[in-house]
Amino acid sequence: MSKVKYYYDSETLSYKKIERKKGRKLGFIILSTVSAFLAGFILLVIYLNIPQLETPKEKALKRELENMKLQYGMLNRKMDQVQEVLANVEDRDNNIYRLYFEANPIPEEQRLAGFGGVNRYRNLEGYDNSKLIIESHKKIDMLTKRVVVQSRSLDEIVHLAEDKEQFLASIPAIMPVKNENLKRMASGYGWRTDPFTKVRKFHYGMDFTAPRGTPIYAPGDGTVDRADNRSSGYGRHIRINHGYGYVSLYAHLYKYNVKAGQKVKRGDLIGFVGSTGRSQAPHLHYEIFKDDERINPINFYYGNLSPAEYDEILQQSQQENQSLD
Repeated sequence: MSKVKYYYDSETLSYKKIERKKGRKLGFIILSTVSAFLAGFILLVIYLNIPQLETPKEKALKRELENMKLQYGMLNRKMDQVQEVLANVEDRDNNIYRLYFEANPIPEEQRLAGFGGVNRYRNLEGYDNSKLIIESHKKIDMLTKRVVVQSRSLDEIVHLAEDKEQFLASIPAIMPVKNENLKRMASGYGWRTDPFTKVRKFHYGMDFTAPRGTPIYAPGDGTVDRADNRSSGYGRHIRINHGYGYVSLYAHLYKYNVKAGQKVKRGDLIGFVGSTGRSQAPHLHYEIFKDDERINPINFYYGNLSPAEYDEILQQSQQENQSLD
């Protein structure tokens, strides 16, 4: 119940009741409402234009956003460092490892294949920090691609290294008879005088003089293809298949120490010097085939000769004398 107010009338010397006018009351209500609205609007404008005024939740979200930007920045810097290290590995891979094992370098286009044209980061666009996030995802994807390519390249290098090791062990790289004094070279590869017809003919191997029964050693790993006397002129002879297109032949043997199908290692005793077949005196006739073509054995003695010794053997092999077979 509202309070009743009175005022003192000096003319009537009595108290009279104060009557409120309806229009005035309505105006007061309207004025109060407008004032409240204006005050609220002013406070809202002030709130929106003063950044320091934040709710606790907004402050927490802002701190989380700043931390995320910091973490993404650190991640990008670390990925830049990883890219530098990976680029160094790729450079060594192309210019050292693959070059050494005679493999073609991997072009840059292949290492970065799949990152051009299509926008694969469309779903990350439209945010305040889209550029930072897209850059991080792009770097991760490129690093992943490059690591996969490099991993496959290293797998290939391992395979090539294993094959190279086997190749180096298989190639006939030492002389088949001991020749410490370098005086057993009787005739080399090239045009020589035939001991029986006395005419010049091409001599496809090298002759090493040695007494009957002198040991003959395998110059490289391989498998014995033949150990028989069923080849015209060679008498008892051995053929070793070294793989990679290389075959070595040993003719005019006294006897064998291996049989067909047997695997041998470099340095294994395979037979003994003799003078069987078309031979004028005890010696070893030695040939090397590459892809079914006879080649000069002088190029395959690097395994047990110094440069000076090799030069001496080379000079002896170039003398156009009479062969022994």
